[in-house]
Amino acid sequence: MKKPLIIGIAGGSASGKSSISAQLKERYEQSGSVVIIRQDDYYKDQSEKTMEERVKTNYDHPFAFDNDLLVENLQSLLKGEEIKKPIYDFVNHTRSSKTEVVKPSDVIVLEGLFILEEEKLRSLCDMKLFVDTDADVRFIRRLIRDVKERGRTLDSVVEQYQTTVRVMHNLFVEPSKRYADVIIPEGGKNSVALDLLITKISSIIKENMV
Repeated sequence: MKKPLIIGIAGGSASGKSSISAQLKERYEQSGSVVIIRQDDYYKDQSEKTMEERVKTNYDHPFAFDNDLLVENLQSLLKGEEIKKPIYDFVNHTRSSKTEVVKPSDVIVLEGLFILEEEKLRSLCDMKLFVDTDADVRFIRRLIRDVKERGRTLDSVVEQYQTTVRVMHNLFVEPSKRYADVIIPEGGKNSVALDLLITKISSIIKENMV
């Protein structure tokens, strides 16, 4: 197998990164040529902290992530080695005891808040995308997601957004847009951008089969 292509997808919280990743996974699920690696699964383990301490963690700061492990895992995949990817438990605010085995693939889709902000991750990406979605749309999506899927209260989501999410986005996420090769407005709803991305991935997979 030739060296896998790494596509980095960055953008604000609930901007549509996961939507793009999910559509790519669905498109290539049968071929098994694309794997999705989410930076969210690489939040640092907090099992030794109390729940009160975990809740106070700033999850929207780059320091919240174990990027060294993420880089190590990506380098293993690039060498054709399978990895045991961590899984994060968003209800209990710590790393799950379970892991997921990820096998090498032609294309690795790497998505997360700080994929372009972190130089070590950015340098591994062959294609760098930034999903650019209006702040009000991102907030509404995040509110619905965190209440329905992550067991949060409405008040806690609003407070977190006001105290950390918005501030960290302006400090770290938004400036990383300058590193993007392609900016995709509105995430997975941008069918034109998605079609172009699929065309590029398909051509790479075809080349690797030669």
